[in-house]
Amino acid sequence: MWPFRRVFAQGGVDPGYRGGVTSPRLPLVIGHRGAPGYRPEHTSPSYELAIALGADAVEPDIVASRDGILVLRHENEISGTTDVASRAEFAARRTTKTIDGARQTGWFTEDFSWAELQTLRSRERLPKIRQSSASFDLQSPIMRLSDLLHLLDRAGDESGRAIGLVAEIKHATYFESIGLSLDELVAAELTDAGWNSGDGRLTVESFEKTVLDQLRGRGIRSKNVFLLEAAGSPPDLVARFGSAADSYASFLTPDGLRMLRRDVEGISVDRQMIRPRTNAESGTVSSVLVDDAHAAGLEIYCWTLRPENRFLDRAFRRGSDPSSFGDWQRDFALVLAAGVDGVFADHADLAIAARDAVVTSFSSRGTVGGSA
Repeated sequence: MWPFRRVFAQGGVDPGYRGGVTSPRLPLVIGHRGAPGYRPEHTSPSYELAIALGADAVEPDIVASRDGILVLRHENEISGTTDVASRAEFAARRTTKTIDGARQTGWFTEDFSWAELQTLRSRERLPKIRQSSASFDLQSPIMRLSDLLHLLDRAGDESGRAIGLVAEIKHATYFESIGLSLDELVAAELTDAGWNSGDGRLTVESFEKTVLDQLRGRGIRSKNVFLLEAAGSPPDLVARFGSAADSYASFLTPDGLRMLRRDVEGISVDRQMIRPRTNAESGTVSSVLVDDAHAAGLEIYCWTLRPENRFLDRAFRRGSDPSSFGDWQRDFALVLAAGVDGVFADHADLAIAARDAVVTSFSSRGTVGGSA
């Protein structure tokens, strides 16, 4: 039974729901790397804006510097999100590496000390699509995980509401292979900053279940979420078993999901894997994967809600400009109404507006999806 049905099974609005503030029974809106629809991702202004827009939680990607400082970047290759390529003093650091089976050329966080990384400035990753965000290029430095934890604590004190952290650990097996154990570094950082209190604010996610198990073994009291792709295999399993590694798809079967429940509390998938369907008679929206995950006792999240035509299914695009907003209201509503427990969004305010509209639709008509 999906969240809106639980909330409204007896009719009326859950008394815990107040506008943009999410009841525990409603899907979370998670600011994906902050608010990158408006500001360059993983910067202080991006996270602050996501919180101001009402995000229930924010999601940083975590990689490491050469000296073991946890930094926030989409990938450890940083030429697409910083000005490193224009910095003559770092020209010789350009190199080619194989990360999780993919060959990449550029500049990598693990080849820099934190003192060097903090001299770089952030820039918009998708400048042609998000020109407004790109207008803020080179204004903000790279953040550390510790910086974000302090920002969240401060914002919580000022707003009076708990703001969650959904921390994604990137390339753990690769970093382990070069002597940087992300599980050890992350566990120490969270504990030192008081984020291991078990108060429900902390979620940790990764495409590698091994690092989630390691964190739990280190006593980290987080909700653990396993990220799953539609194709391929987890890098940690490939490193151990080669071509015999279990595929991501094997975890998405009903049996695979039930086995996952022994070790994690949730899964998170590409939004295309949700495949919401509308019942022509009742107007309700459902998803086989969402139903299977819930039947296995798992929460399910999806990434990423984005309003631009480039990221929407053809039916929801408006015009030919890939950077223009399409019919994001209907697109977001379908995903939310399918019963996910949370969504990652680049524009937290738009996802909250879509959630509010779905709630209003359900409470007034007793159904969701008829207008979607």
